[in-house]
Amino acid sequence: MREHGPSPSIRLVDLAKDFGSVRAVAGVDLEIADGEFFSMLGPSGSGKTTVLRMIAGFEQPTRGAIELAGVDVTRQPPFARDVNTVFQDYALFPHMSVIENVEYGLRVKKVPRAERRRRSAEALETVRLGSQSARRPSQLSGGQRQRVALARALVNRPKVLLLDEPLGALDLKLRREMQIELKQIQRDVGITFVFVTHDQEEALTLSDRIAVFNDGRVQQVATPRELYEQPGSAFVAGFVGTSNLLDGPAARAVIGRDGVFSIRPEKIHLEEVPAGATTVEGVVREVVYLGSANHYVVDLDVPGQRDRSGHGPSLTVLQQNLHTSAGDPAERRGDRVRLAWLPEHVIELGTAPPVPASTEESA
Repeated sequence: MREHGPSPSIRLVDLAKDFGSVRAVAGVDLEIADGEFFSMLGPSGSGKTTVLRMIAGFEQPTRGAIELAGVDVTRQPPFARDVNTVFQDYALFPHMSVIENVEYGLRVKKVPRAERRRRSAEALETVRLGSQSARRPSQLSGGQRQRVALARALVNRPKVLLLDEPLGALDLKLRREMQIELKQIQRDVGITFVFVTHDQEEALTLSDRIAVFNDGRVQQVATPRELYEQPGSAFVAGFVGTSNLLDGPAARAVIGRDGVFSIRPEKIHLEEVPAGATTVEGVVREVVYLGSANHYVVDLDVPGQRDRSGHGPSLTVLQQNLHTSAGDPAERRGDRVRLAWLPEHVIELGTAPPVPASTEESA
């Protein structure tokens, strides 16, 4: 029996989708609160985009139900749902001005000209493009075109805005700038945003909560901090950020007991040994210079655990470059080092083996 109270903005109940013999979504249950910035994160083929398309009405579920604000819309067509979708491809009309692009949907709905012009101008102010209303899309940057697409979706005043990889076509610097813009816009308009991405950093930056998908199922739903600091499985630990995973004989030798364990690279000290820390020795196999930090791959001294290449179990260590140095970090390859971490930074993940993750998106 359901508890009484405000209905969530979106409720998915045992949602599943088959494409022929392929099960793309395998029974998803989710509740997304009103006004929440909610992200669906996962590798290619994990089912997140299919879930978004079912919420929008572009795909019909094989089974299950979709509720918007407590109303079952499972069989309603897209135009009958109070949602709008923003895609990676902005699909702006090149022959129209910015404000004409934004008001196009209102014109189709036969909203009077004065009202649609007023609402379109307000939407452009919301995305900080009020001064660009007379320009054509070709005269705008990629980030500005993305904001026009957002304004065009927001002008209809939907209860829910669905965003399918909307920043994927932008370069890294602009993408990071737009992440900040997008979060601020969501705060300003106060509606529910459902954001699909395969970019872990993007999901952590933007979201109030994140659902991690794999093989058509939700692996974990949590806040960004909970997801990173307390992953619920080896898959989540390996997919969300960078994680060191230890299991089998390596776990017994390094941690001291059986199981699957995760240690984040930034939690491991190189040479410095804090009080109460666990320590292990090894040899630096590789150094990756990242500018602000270095990644060290260290092969651990675990007897009988070397592979055919002669490498033992390894840990990746992230060390910030806090001091200017004339030395090349690569010169540390082959150095014998001591690693240390505090016991509270070891996360026990159960007994499931780690699952390799892809960061390419196609489904």
